[in-house]
Amino acid sequence: MSAAPTRPAPGPSSPVLSVRDLQVHFRIPASPWPWVPPNTLRAVNGISLELAAGETLGVVGESGCGKSTLARALINLVPRTSGEVVWMGKPLEPGDSRGWHDLRQHVQMIFQDPLASLNPRWTVEQIIAEPLHLHRPQLGAAAIREQVHEMMRRVGLRTDMLNRYPHEFSGGQCQRIGIARALVLRPRVVICDEPVSALDVSIQAQIVGLLRELQAELDLTLIFIAHDLAVVRHLCDRVLVLYLGQMMELGPCREVFAQPAHPYTRALISAIPVPDPEVERQRRPELLGGDLPSPLALPSGCPLHTRCPQAEARCASETPRAQAVDTSGLHLSSCWKSAHA
Repeated sequence: MSAAPTRPAPGPSSPVLSVRDLQVHFRIPASPWPWVPPNTLRAVNGISLELAAGETLGVVGESGCGKSTLARALINLVPRTSGEVVWMGKPLEPGDSRGWHDLRQHVQMIFQDPLASLNPRWTVEQIIAEPLHLHRPQLGAAAIREQVHEMMRRVGLRTDMLNRYPHEFSGGQCQRIGIARALVLRPRVVICDEPVSALDVSIQAQIVGLLRELQAELDLTLIFIAHDLAVVRHLCDRVLVLYLGQMMELGPCREVFAQPAHPYTRALISAIPVPDPEVERQRRPELLGGDLPSPLALPSGCPLHTRCPQAEARCASETPRAQAVDTSGLHLSSCWKSAHA
């Protein structure tokens, strides 16, 4: 079997992937009705973060908060409006097609809907082999088939399934095919865009366990996007909390779940179900007031101030910047009341 190409190695403290003030805005065209003006949807609004080699970063938030848009902007599947994406110390410009092509050999994606993300007219072998044809054209048919076989075995698929089509598989099996396709290039970073949300609970546990095993075996760095905070707490090293396209909190998973610094994070964590019915009945979750604002008309100042029980006049007029909430500087919160004195 042909050896995979040597992956670039970061310096001792260099991030593998980083973004600086990333913004993704979508221009909404004018409606046929003259009283509805054109507008701008601010899907991602000034995200900055660094991804360390070997870590798992969880990204959480309500539907429509910008999680998937952020993931797609990291690999240029949606164009960024402004900001910077840096891979292994090298900034990547939006028009650098060669640079993005090279990046996608090392950064792959697992999508939310396992069946919809697979070509229904292709066999399993064609689906998993496609990245090798695109990025390793020098490989012969025998070498490609051998790598497809190996990856199928790694994700728990029998190699006698090579000539079957996606509709012949269960949702969990389709997600294993998607994982095999993402990993066949031996990437350094894998973006998991809600990879278990469309699966039954029992299958979710199997897929999460598989991802943990593969991360250890293949030395992967993961970005794990999810609604289920219990899964994020179990799997991730750090967690990024988004609200209306902006970062509310970022920090080590254990610290964020034990001592959430932002009111929005506290509300999310307090809503996690408890398996003990007696404890669940006695809980008093922290509730946010009002409705989720439209991303077409974001509130001034802190985007949460219209729903936050702790909001004050300053929150409506000034947008808080991410600040450290402890002396380590690793736990950040975008709230005026949670900054480390």
